[in-house]
Amino acid sequence: MIIVHDIFVCKPGNASKVAKLFKEVMAGNSELVNIMTDMTGQFNRVIMVSKFDSLTAYEQSWEKYKENTEEMKKMQEKMKGYTDMYLTGSREIFQVW
Repeated sequence: MIIVHDIFVCKPGNASKVAKLFKEVMAGNSELVNIMTDMTGQFNRVIMVSKFDSLTAYEQSWEKYKENTEEMKKMQEKMKGYTDMYLTGSREIFQVW
């Protein structure tokens, strides 16, 4: 099993907005486990946690975002401007033993 952390360091005052946006947009996504905000450590972080059976499954999950479906168009419209709410980000991929 593979666990992926997509980490966003938001501009001050935007972490909860980004978390709510991700929760709304990713509703129904079977790979999504949690959307978390920091309580200790670095401030203004939003971490989106996803779970996949394998790295291949993770790679295949990106294919749906490339499709020009009505669902993807709606997602893109909702996500418009979200890049203005964060400063930087990173991704961590873990193998579960």
